Amino acid sequence: MEEITLRGQKRDLLGKKVKSLRKDGQLPSIMYGKNIKEIPLVLNKAEFGRVTQEAGEATLIDLRIPEEKPAKVLIRDIQRHPVNGEIMHVDLYKVDMSQEIQTEIPLKFEGTAPAVEELEGNLITNKDSIKVECLPDKLVSEITVNVSALKTFDDLIHVKDLNIPKGIKVLDDGEEIIAQVTPPRSEEELAELEAEPQAAEAEKAHIETMEAEAAAEKAEVATTEKKTEEAVPTEEQPQEEK
Repeated sequence: MEEITLRGQKRDLLGKKVKSLRKDGQLPSIMYGKNIKEIPLVLNKAEFGRVTQEAGEATLIDLRIPEEKPAKVLIRDIQRHPVNGEIMHVDLYKVDMSQEIQTEIPLKFEGTAPAVEELEGNLITNKDSIKVECLPDKLVSEITVNVSALKTFDDLIHVKDLNIPKGIKVLDDGEEIIAQVTPPRSEEELAELEAEPQAAEAEKAHIETMEAEAAAEKAEVATTEKKTEEAVPTEEQPQEEK
């Protein structure tokens, strides 16, 4: 497997101060692992973007930090801005090459299913990755799933049918269905599917109307009670004797 390199530097800026790093095209990060102290890092955002396209979360990355030995890491968590999707922070997990790790390997679907081409069925994929356990150097970037085996609507591809490289133990249930082809939908079924979103929107609008009416009624009752209280004369208190 081709080695993927990522450069980083230790950082002193923490907390809200890291905003200044992002403005300069830098990316706050943390490297952690078993029996090591967390190390705050800063990465080049553009370089990290290229690395994620090559590596994903199932490929070892050679992390280079000045005055430190190169470390083998995995991308563990990428935090993105909730609105624009911009990468805000990333966690890097330093692996011990002598210890097995648990991670997920993406599935890559290829080929053409005859049940789709010839029977006009619909290809359904139920998983996009599988959980595995292995030594870090046994990791692969993806597992290929050839859907050409799906010739009829009864054919299924299970986890146990995957071609798993030697040294990798699959943790998912072998009977889990990864891919299948379902029969084409009738015009009636398609019409029902199109009607479902409309019905859901109508129900949502009805609920919102009911809630608004209930809130207005509650406000009206509160106003009436207040006016009633103000209209009731209070008992005159006796004056104190001088």
